[in-house]
Amino acid sequence: MQLVVFILVYPLLWLISRLPFKIIYFISDGVYMLLYHVIGYRKKVVRNNLALVFPEKSEKERSLIEKKFYKHMCDIFLEMMKTMGMSKKEIQERFTVTNIELVNGLEEKGLNTMLMLPHYASWEWVLSLNLQIKSKGYGIYQKVENKYFDKLVRDIRGKYNTELISTRESRKILKAAKESKELLMVGIISDQSPMVSRTKYWTDFMGIVVPAHVGGEEICKANDFIPVYLKVRKKKRGYYEGTFKILSENPTEVPDYEITDAFLRETERSIREAPEYYFWTHKRWKHKDKVPKEFQETPAKVANT
Repeated sequence: MQLVVFILVYPLLWLISRLPFKIIYFISDGVYMLLYHVIGYRKKVVRNNLALVFPEKSEKERSLIEKKFYKHMCDIFLEMMKTMGMSKKEIQERFTVTNIELVNGLEEKGLNTMLMLPHYASWEWVLSLNLQIKSKGYGIYQKVENKYFDKLVRDIRGKYNTELISTRESRKILKAAKESKELLMVGIISDQSPMVSRTKYWTDFMGIVVPAHVGGEEICKANDFIPVYLKVRKKKRGYYEGTFKILSENPTEVPDYEITDAFLRETERSIREAPEYYFWTHKRWKHKDKVPKEFQETPAKVANT
């Protein structure tokens, strides 16, 4: 059955990946009309999330953010499909970096980096970074259930010199790579909501105490990787700009969870600057009523605007 689904869907993905961007965004506009105005895909979740984290905004203001978000979400998914047919030159033109020298400087010192990212703006085209660095690029991800699509995703990333490794196998592979003296840049999406049963740390995020994903910080501490946040800004439709910021220069020496908090503070700043580019369909605050007693008095650490 997995192969049948792949055979049926792959031709459509291939076709979309070969279309010019003008048509890609024409299709995206149509998908937006269908998802938002007809189907109402996860509209209740989005509205609840926006009302929860932006109580100071009027309903009209939140509605505008909501509509802009759905348009952006449709763009992102079409851009993901388009990645399959993009040249290295094209993806570099559409995803630029303001201070690549920061990472290049860490490489010159022989330092490995952990690139910590949220579900914000474009994380798919971050792949283009591998064309500008010396480090071997690894991406920690959750395997796709359909093994044929999983291989397709791996092949697309490999086109831009990124090797995907599952969460389960990441620690073993990264330890071996580090021992081989290979320069590494490891990318991880760090704003997910972890399972409550496995949560080690709860902290404030957008004014609400929630469970925090600490895997990126743990890898940094275990392997002495420099944690780096990549702030991504959407310049215009189909064009993004990233800026690096070091979260800690001495990851093994800072108190536990300080790196995680630093990452969340930067994510908050990005969200508050342009909230329409965060992925509001995620149930990021679904465990807000399950906070353990020892974390219930956590002071709010709302990002500076």
